[in-house]
Amino acid sequence: MRPAAASSTSPLRTPNRTHANKALFLDRDGVVNIDLGYVHRTENFLFRDGIFDLCRAAQTLGYLLVIVTNQAGIARGYYTELAFLELTAWMIHKFAQQRIEIARVYYCPYHPTDGVGAYKRASQDRKPQPGMLLRASSDFHLDLTSSVLVGDTLSDIHAARVAGVGLKILLRPGAADIQIQEDHYYLSNSLDDIRRRFFSAH
Repeated sequence: MRPAAASSTSPLRTPNRTHANKALFLDRDGVVNIDLGYVHRTENFLFRDGIFDLCRAAQTLGYLLVIVTNQAGIARGYYTELAFLELTAWMIHKFAQQRIEIARVYYCPYHPTDGVGAYKRASQDRKPQPGMLLRASSDFHLDLTSSVLVGDTLSDIHAARVAGVGLKILLRPGAADIQIQEDHYYLSNSLDDIRRRFFSAH
């Protein structure tokens, strides 16, 4: 039986079980890379400005780097799960070339209404449900209240809120300077601003 969500086949960091870890959760499309719509080829995968600097800064401060991504393109049959995993391996290699370690990539290949065949199903791992975040918390012994999520949709923010992630940031290019919203998440217009505000060692 296919699992509700799977992690990438890349080498995984061994969790430290002696104390609680903290993580920087990143949505993929729209945060790690520019969202061009169902990106599944390397030639269309454009890293967003500031993502490497943000990840290096967070890594220096002791955050594990975890990517959590809905992949409805798999469910809809636009590309295969194997194509996604091959792109994921390429992406992790690009991070490694920047001396950045991605602890794990969690993805949900299902869609409750538009999925094809076995991929048409509801899943607790599909954001706005918190399943991928809770799975990471269990796998890496995370203190979610000390963790951070950066997403580009309100479904990311909702998943983080339900999971109990302490700091939630919505990336919206063109927004004003970093500001807190009524629902207790921050709105930011760039990854560089997020790094300076929340991941500066000074």
